[in-house]
Amino acid sequence: MEKYFDASYIWNSIPVLLPFLKVTFLVAGSSIVLGTIFGLLLAAAKLSSIKLLQKLANLYTTIMRCTPSIVLLFLVYYGVPALAENFGINLHSIETAIFVVVTFTLQFAAIMSEVIRSAYLAINKGQFEAAVSVGLTPFQAYRRIIFPQALVIALPNFGNGMIALLQEGALAYTIGLIDIVGKANLIIASNINAHALEIYIALAIVYWVLSIIIEKFFAMLEKFFGKGKKTLETT
Repeated sequence: MEKYFDASYIWNSIPVLLPFLKVTFLVAGSSIVLGTIFGLLLAAAKLSSIKLLQKLANLYTTIMRCTPSIVLLFLVYYGVPALAENFGINLHSIETAIFVVVTFTLQFAAIMSEVIRSAYLAINKGQFEAAVSVGLTPFQAYRRIIFPQALVIALPNFGNGMIALLQEGALAYTIGLIDIVGKANLIIASNINAHALEIYIALAIVYWVLSIIIEKFFAMLEKFFGKGKKTLETT
């Protein structure tokens, strides 16, 4: 068995791994979209005047923050079908990717609820009152005044959340999802664990590139929308 380090395995592995990014993107993208929608609802509950909704939303966020990703993944993948069996429901035939999306949607929603809540609270409420006083409807005030500013404030944390979700999604291979990480482990297994270091380096390179692209993209968005915010503040 060959044990020496061979850099050619790094560059040869990347083209084999890249096609499986579509599974990674599908899972991450679905979790981001659904998690953002759920997070918006949680943020609305936290900002509402109803104490019960506030407490439930805060309790949910605390639970998600205190639960390790892999533990939550196992609870959803193994625990939910086992619990459903007690009610005569068979969930074992559901695709593994669905359980992964549910898991990371639940976690991403908790993160986004705090991002949205903090971005909203960072805006001077006097701007809303001033917009309404000059004839704008509450909806127009939120759309034209509040939302653009909140978006700029939330963008950096939203981007960081996306990067974190992409990295946490690597845990999905532990329950058999064949995404880019799952494929890397299959390659290593087929090589009888030879050159595992090189293949993991190739995998790390892919994640580094993706993370840098996301970071740069959100920096561009922040700069673009920041111009509008500055214009708004000077008018």
